Amino acid sequence: MGFLAFLILGLIAGAIAKLILPGKQGGGWLVTLLLGVVGAILGGWIGSLIFGVGLQDFWNLTTWLLAIAGAIIVLLIWGLITRNRTRTT
Repeated sequence: MGFLAFLILGLIAGAIAKLILPGKQGGGWLVTLLLGVVGAILGGWIGSLIFGVGLQDFWNLTTWLLAIAGAIIVLLIWGLITRNRTRTT
């Protein structure tokens, strides 16, 4: 999978993970999409360790499921980190 396809996969996986997760994570949509790219990397890494399957083709269902699962994990961690921050305006 090419670099551009991987970025698109991560961005879409981040958006889907944001829709799946309840509550409010810190950061806006840009942060969510960037975390989706990180989550896609994490999902591919975990998938290759546990299942022996990484991110393969853009149109492969396994690739999408791993990317979305990784994005959910990263967004959950991000939500825990930013939950206790206080905003000063």
